[in-house]
Amino acid sequence: MRILILGAGKMGTFFTDALCLKHEVALYDPDASRLRFVFNTQRMSELESVREFNPELVINAATIKYTIEAFEKVLPYVSKDCILSDIASVKTGLPEFYQKTGMRFVSTHPMFGPTFARLDNLSSENAIIIAESDYLGKMFFKDFYNSLKLNIFEYSFEEHDETIAYSLSLPFVSSLVFSAIMKHQDAPGTTFKKHMAVARGLLSEDDYLLSEILFNPHTPNQVEKIQTELELLLDIIRQKDTDAMQTFLKKVRKNIE
Repeated sequence: MRILILGAGKMGTFFTDALCLKHEVALYDPDASRLRFVFNTQRMSELESVREFNPELVINAATIKYTIEAFEKVLPYVSKDCILSDIASVKTGLPEFYQKTGMRFVSTHPMFGPTFARLDNLSSENAIIIAESDYLGKMFFKDFYNSLKLNIFEYSFEEHDETIAYSLSLPFVSSLVFSAIMKHQDAPGTTFKKHMAVARGLLSEDDYLLSEILFNPHTPNQVEKIQTELELLLDIIRQKDTDAMQTFLKKVRKNIE
């Protein structure tokens, strides 16, 4: 299959490396300097090259802020038979965009990133395929994600964004609040250092990615749950209520079993 990947960032180059030995792959990025280290792949920094390549599948790996914009720029250079694909972590606006184009599409979300995941062993990582996607597109990504040993789940657009608000927004907010009150520690404990490593990894991500995940319409409800539990815990601490603390800890342990 002729596959065009948009964006030579971390995920774009990962997809390029993972697909280029079994498919005819091209990588497009307007910044030619970002294309230096890919192999067995056509490098493109001009959109006219896309027309000549005539992709059968476009995988949009542009930064989430530019996902729809990247699609709009490349659309005049691909055929109507081409399948459009995104890997965006928040799907807001994409269902409407795909409907407007009238083209086949497949929307997925590999729920791992180069910051934390071991890209040589993804058997403990997950991927979501959107149920409304084109059948052939879904089959392609199921085969591809299976080859990476990912655990695959199928959700609707709405179910996906609800899941992401829980699985990403909650830890993101927790790490950001932890970092917001940070001060230098000469002798940090083990738990502190582990939290610090997670926070540093999170803050190495693209600002727009963090923002868009937190701006998910379902995020405020999840953050309010954090606020409620924090207020409860703060009250227990202030009251030095041992019985209430034991009840709280019992509930927390049950949640993470």
